[in-house]
Amino acid sequence: MTAALPDDLRVWLAEAAEGIDLGRVPASEILPRLAAAGLTRKGVPEAMGGTGGDATDAVVAVTAVAEESLAAAFMLWGHRCYTEFLVQTPNAGLRDRQLPDILSGRVAGASGLSNVMKFLAGLEPLQITARQDGEELVLDGKLPWVTNLRSAGFHVAAAADRAEGGPAMIVALSHDDPGLTRSDDLSLMGMRSSDTAAIRLEGVRIPQGRILAANAQDWLPGVRPLFMALQCGMSIGLARRALAEAEAYAGAGRNVLAADIAAEHEKLAAETEALFAGLRGGSFAANCAPLFRLRIRLAEIVTAATTLELQAGGGRCYLAEPGRDFARRWREAAFIPVITPSIVQLRTVLAAAKEAA
Repeated sequence: MTAALPDDLRVWLAEAAEGIDLGRVPASEILPRLAAAGLTRKGVPEAMGGTGGDATDAVVAVTAVAEESLAAAFMLWGHRCYTEFLVQTPNAGLRDRQLPDILSGRVAGASGLSNVMKFLAGLEPLQITARQDGEELVLDGKLPWVTNLRSAGFHVAAAADRAEGGPAMIVALSHDDPGLTRSDDLSLMGMRSSDTAAIRLEGVRIPQGRILAANAQDWLPGVRPLFMALQCGMSIGLARRALAEAEAYAGAGRNVLAADIAAEHEKLAAETEALFAGLRGGSFAANCAPLFRLRIRLAEIVTAATTLELQAGGGRCYLAEPGRDFARRWREAAFIPVITPSIVQLRTVLAAAKEAA
C-alpha cells in the first residue's frame, strides 16, 4: 500500500530534508504542515475528529513522510502515538479536552512510553514515581529521550510507578506543569529539528483526571501494535526511497546490482504485507513476538537498501554535493536500529522467550 503526499508537502519536505536533519529548519514548522495535510488524523475514528480508516492508514502516512525525511516521520510517529493513547484511553474527559488541539497540530503530542515498553519486557525499571497526595498525584523522575517536545506547547505520555504499591499507571504531562523541565535539544548525529530532548520531573502535581490508564500492564498491549508499527513505517519509507535511488543509479550502467535490488524490493513488499495483515487481524496485541521480528527484519532491509544505494551510486555518493541526500539517508539508517525498543533489546526479549520455552 502506498500513498502520495500532497504535492506542496512533498516538495517542501524534499527541499527541507537536509535542513531538518541538520537542525537548520525550525522544528515548529514541521508538525503544522503535517497536520494541515491531514496526516495526524489518519486512522483516527471520524467520530473523534479523524478521517477514519484503520491503523494501516497511519502507518502509510508515516511511510510516505519517511521517504522524504526520517526526522519528520519520527515527529509524526511520536505525535500519532500520543493521539492513539487519547483514542484508546478510558478517560473520555481527558480525550475530549486534548484531542482537538492534538489533531490540528496546535499542540504537539509525544510518547514517553519507551521506558515502560522496556519495563514490561524486563529490561529496565520505571524512571518515574508517583505518590498520592489528596486528589493529586506528585511525580518525580526523568524521561531521558523524548521526541516532538515543542517548547511552545506539548503533552507527553509517561509511565509512573506507584509509591504506595500497585500497578504502574500511564499519565499525561504538559509543558507548563510546574516542576517539569525540558532540556535543550539533544545533540543528535542527525534529525536535529525533531524537538528531541529530555524531561525532568521534580514534585510535579497533576490531577487524577490526567491518568490515561490506571493499569499500564493491562492497557499497553492495546496500543503497542501501532506504537511499533509506526516505527516499522519509518523503516519501510526509508528503505523504499533508498532502493528507488539505487534502481535509478543501476539503470545508468550498474546492471549487475539489479537482481539484488529486486530481491530487497520483494522482501520489503512481503514484510509490509505481513505488517498490515497483523494490524488488521489484531494478532499483534495478543502476541507481540511476530511484530518484534518484523521490526528486526525491516531494519535489516534498511541496511541492505542504503548499502545498495551506495554501491550503485559509487563515488558520487561520497562527494559532498551529489551525495548530500545519500549522506542524510545513511545517517537516518544508523538511527533505525537504536529506536526504542532497539534491535538489540528486541533480540534480547525474543532470545529470553525462546529460552524460557
